[in-house]
Amino acid sequence: MRKIGILTGGGDCPGLNAVIRGVVQKCLINDIEVIGLKQGWKGALTGDCVPLTLNDVEDILTLGGTILQSSRTNILKVENGPERVREMMNRLELEGIVAVGGDDTLGVANQLQKMGMKMIGVPKTIDNDLSCTDYTFGFDTATNTAAEAIDRLHTTAKSHNRCFVVEVMGRNTGWIAIQAGMAAAAHIILIPEFPKSIDEVVDMIEERRKMNKNYCIICVAEGFELTGMDSVEIERDDFGNIRLDKKEIGPRLAKLIEERTGMNTRATVLGHIIRGGSPTAFDRLLGTKLGVKAGELVVANKYGYMVALQGTSIVPVPLAKALSKQKRVDEEFYNAASLFGRWDEHTVEPVEEHVSAVY
Repeated sequence: MRKIGILTGGGDCPGLNAVIRGVVQKCLINDIEVIGLKQGWKGALTGDCVPLTLNDVEDILTLGGTILQSSRTNILKVENGPERVREMMNRLELEGIVAVGGDDTLGVANQLQKMGMKMIGVPKTIDNDLSCTDYTFGFDTATNTAAEAIDRLHTTAKSHNRCFVVEVMGRNTGWIAIQAGMAAAAHIILIPEFPKSIDEVVDMIEERRKMNKNYCIICVAEGFELTGMDSVEIERDDFGNIRLDKKEIGPRLAKLIEERTGMNTRATVLGHIIRGGSPTAFDRLLGTKLGVKAGELVVANKYGYMVALQGTSIVPVPLAKALSKQKRVDEEFYNAASLFGRWDEHTVEPVEEHVSAVY
């Protein structure tokens, strides 16, 4: 009987269990046993694993997180890491591994594929920054959760004439910030692709205040850079990524705004809240379809690919190509988002004309 492994690496993400369920269902009905490797690449090193049955995955579709757990283990930095994975695969008689993760997890899978180990990738990141796929599962859930939080802050901001700086996840790209910000009518959206100075941010706030808009909602991605400011001391994880929880762009920005404008300013850091909980219907369906397609590739013995959403179809793309560049927010989209926070003499009718029209 053929046998494969499956693992979930990196940060947890709504929809992971839908992927696991899709892979297991497709493989088992084709007489391919599925072994779940626990805690991502850590389980691939240690051999900590569990066989997955249809009963194990029947009721996991609506659950957040991952039943296999996860870690940010980088086996390429572990002594003899790749060879230990090869030995584990031989010992468990695994012909290949389905790796579900973001660019770090899939980057490891790509290197192992080059070393002769059979790998299939499934793109997972709430940041939606992997190329070759239109959307990654988890992104829709994160965006909806962030938008709902921003919705709720509008009433408090307006009632108290406050500025709220809402920090959301987004290490190198601003997909969550721009889509959640637009959906929740944030007045200013700040993302890594388009750095700004504190003077530029203050100018946008003051433009609103001149039109008697004495409150403001700012949605900022955690990786956003304030140009011209001293850099903060940084820490990095095993993959060399900056520990953005130490950077605290939201609180730093809020403090600067209050100092520069005198406006009562508060920071709200949504952080891990937006990556937890039950996935949206969209993410449940996308995760399921990606999992089933990954299972189809296993059945066909077609390794070295990542499954991707392109239009309405799930297609295989070479792993190396999928990791060749990062998908970033383009200028046209950002300019469209920037329209809705602007208030100047060209966009607002004079108060007198407005009143006479009503009466």
